Amino acid sequence: MTQPVQQHWTSPRAGWDEQPPPQQPGWDGPGWEIEREPEPEGNFGRVLVALGIGSLIAIALGVYGSLHEPTGEAISLAGFSSGLHAKAWLATISFALVIVQLLSAMAMWGRLPGVRGGGPVSAKLHRWSGRFAVLVSLPVAAHCLYALGFQSFDTRVLLHSLLGCFFYGIFVCKMIVLARDDQKPWVLPVIGGLVFTGLTALWLTSSLWFFSNVGVQF
Repeated sequence: MTQPVQQHWTSPRAGWDEQPPPQQPGWDGPGWEIEREPEPEGNFGRVLVALGIGSLIAIALGVYGSLHEPTGEAISLAGFSSGLHAKAWLATISFALVIVQLLSAMAMWGRLPGVRGGGPVSAKLHRWSGRFAVLVSLPVAAHCLYALGFQSFDTRVLLHSLLGCFFYGIFVCKMIVLARDDQKPWVLPVIGGLVFTGLTALWLTSSLWFFSNVGVQF
């Protein structure tokens, strides 16, 4: 009962694989070190493939928006005074859901202050908030592509058009990477952060600008 806990020790000297002698105060056990499992190497080639597919999606959206003749017909939803108001509010709802995604992801990874381990609740909240965020954004994307197209008559509008293409491209990339469990631990958080950044910038260049210039109304 007083013996040291058994561990697997290795020595740099060939042929040694045994329990080291008990440590004495001030003795570092020369030549001994604990063997640790190597970090998964991951398959970065699959990440590059996912980035390539996402880039093709983003380019395809930009080409369609540039070649398609804008109709000027806005989406019409009950309860909103105009299509632009509906677009601004739907984008705001999507942005709020993405904030929920960010907080739930931080809880899952143990990075949310005051929360120790997200557990299944945070994981489920993370998945469904993301699904609803994309679902709510689809009418907005359809309105932008069909009614307005890819526009560049000023810096804000050009940036907004580019961000729209980027967001859906990086979202597709995330879904592809998410289907694999052999990636480096940093890959998914980085791509997820890009998705969050893209949608945040979209909201800043559209809904926030609209509410600031037109007013917060339905």
